[in-house]
Amino acid sequence: MKSLIGVDVGGTFTDIVRVTGNDVDTIKVPTNTTDTHLGVLQGAGEARVADVHAFNHASTHGLNAILTRKVPKVAFLTTFGHRDMLEMARAARPAEANTDPHWRRSFSDSSKPIVPRYLRRGVVERLSAAGEVVVALDEDQARRELEVLRRCDVEGVAICLLHSYVNDAHERRLAELVREVLGDVPCSLSSEVSPLAHEYARASTTTIDVLCKIIYGTYSDRLASGLADLGFTGDLSFADCAATLTPVELAVAQPSRILFSGPAAGTMACAHLGKSIDSPDLLCADVGGTSCDISVVTDHQPVVKTSFDIEYDLVVSTLSNEVVSVGAGGGSIVRVSPIGEIEVGPESAGANPGPACYGRGGTEPTTTDIFLLAGILDGERFAGGRSRLDPALSRKAFADLQSRFEFSDRVRFAYQTAVNNIVEGITEVVVKNGVDAREYSLVAFGAAGPMTLPALLEQMPLKSVIVPPHPGLFSALGLVSTDQVHSDRRSAYRLMTPESAADIDEIYRRMEDSMRKTLGAEADSAEFVRTFDGQLIGQVWDTPFVPVPSGPITPDVVDQMITNFHDHYEQKSGNRFPQNPVMGVTYRLHAVVPTDKIEFPTPPRRTDGDVLRPIRTIMLRYLDSEDIEADEYERDDLMLGDTVTGPAVIREPLCTTYVPRTMTATVGTAGEIVIRRADIQNQESR
Repeated sequence: MKSLIGVDVGGTFTDIVRVTGNDVDTIKVPTNTTDTHLGVLQGAGEARVADVHAFNHASTHGLNAILTRKVPKVAFLTTFGHRDMLEMARAARPAEANTDPHWRRSFSDSSKPIVPRYLRRGVVERLSAAGEVVVALDEDQARRELEVLRRCDVEGVAICLLHSYVNDAHERRLAELVREVLGDVPCSLSSEVSPLAHEYARASTTTIDVLCKIIYGTYSDRLASGLADLGFTGDLSFADCAATLTPVELAVAQPSRILFSGPAAGTMACAHLGKSIDSPDLLCADVGGTSCDISVVTDHQPVVKTSFDIEYDLVVSTLSNEVVSVGAGGGSIVRVSPIGEIEVGPESAGANPGPACYGRGGTEPTTTDIFLLAGILDGERFAGGRSRLDPALSRKAFADLQSRFEFSDRVRFAYQTAVNNIVEGITEVVVKNGVDAREYSLVAFGAAGPMTLPALLEQMPLKSVIVPPHPGLFSALGLVSTDQVHSDRRSAYRLMTPESAADIDEIYRRMEDSMRKTLGAEADSAEFVRTFDGQLIGQVWDTPFVPVPSGPITPDVVDQMITNFHDHYEQKSGNRFPQNPVMGVTYRLHAVVPTDKIEFPTPPRRTDGDVLRPIRTIMLRYLDSEDIEADEYERDDLMLGDTVTGPAVIREPLCTTYVPRTMTATVGTAGEIVIRRADIQNQESR
């Protein structure tokens, strides 16, 4: 049997899962924030990587570096007169800043610029929107600008010239001049990284890409070398922002595509689990230490966007699973507002000093302290017994709050507020995506998800809450639940008419020829999928992922593309305008190469006469106005079809599931725990 390893590198912990047939081994090690690859290699060694067929990797390493501005010094080259496009961005404010005269972008020249203005240089050249040369590239002037950058000791260069997505000749020549003057420094061209319309998004993406080339280049080399030293000879792949796999050499060639891979992997794990248990429509909630990451899976498919924002207006144009983060996690800090209300988050205690109960110097109470005081968390068995939690420190933290409420009310109100914060976040995602929550189950994962999210059934009309196998490391399971996907795209404004068929056919043919060359022998097993982004004439936004038939693009196929656009547009917006002409904007091609994936084994059934019994009864406090007696179970003792009636607590090494009263939990065919309101469970059983 082939063995697979999935590794999700977070800011606090690195999660490793090894899958061999029906056996799943889980390992959790602290992330080495200085030399991240060392933590990965430590976990790989514990997972016996030498005999593994595939090593699939996701990381927030680059994302955290950009968010904290621990980035290398890079330069930005663009058409003369346009060097401030990175500062101006999309020239729009977020809604909450419309009335704030002091608001500035977090990456502006007045705060923490990604590229300071003196390293943004203009070169004399100009192309028309059709790609025709209006002003030739002034190579002497370009060399003078590059000499300035050489004296500034830049470590990389991002090149984004106007209309280069139509004609890349000037960018390619400028890259040659960069090598002549600056030597072998990383260089990213917008015509390669993001050959799309909309100048700012191309500029932002290209800048992020060159930063990631430097950040991930050394990291991937050290990781590959370290794995080789451990005896690994299999396939090393990185997950991209849509949680699909890319061979490491292609990933580091355009690393902006792998920037947001960690959160995306959890969504893919949910989609794969949904196929295993015939549950196509899911809300996914990953509750970690800092945030609750929420996403949607409909008909077994994640919601995919064509771009995402690292911060407001800091855009990366790459396919990504849509993930919305709410400041509600295990480390969310409990405070008292100026008017005396109990508030939870969005600030987090993080891993250092962490919640008060960690005993690392934290003095403010957090969500983790709530669950420890309530009795849901067992302080002696936290993180699989690797850590101990001190409830006395949690009590002191709540007692020290400057609040008029009694101690028990402080904890209870904080618990209710923490749950309500997530309810609001999930409701916003439900409304935004136009889904009916009554038809969706909520998958609860992450270290804090199973103990926090079942209570949402009391406030939201969800079908159920599903706690998957290995919920504490479920995102890492997403890395062994996905295919290898190669993607390409090109922007070219073409009015959808029979006369445009030849041009569109040429665009797809060139992309497919290039992709087949990259895939080599794997091209024969790949499924090629075409889509396009279009708009009605006069619109300024695109409708993405409109299906395109396979085969040559003929006038009849163009007619079908137009029909597909109107169908897709109506599905998304509820309106149909067949009388309006359609403009094709971006043409996309995906090659899907199937890979080995985890299969969730069906747990055994209980034999006749064997009855599930709790290991003990515990007292839960502060969750309601009265203390609650709850049964305690070990998840390893649960079998297929077992039903647990709340209130109950189900423990496993890296996670705890809380089943509130008036709810039942049933073990499903993949080992998942399905929690429902008891009244609904009774109706379904009749």
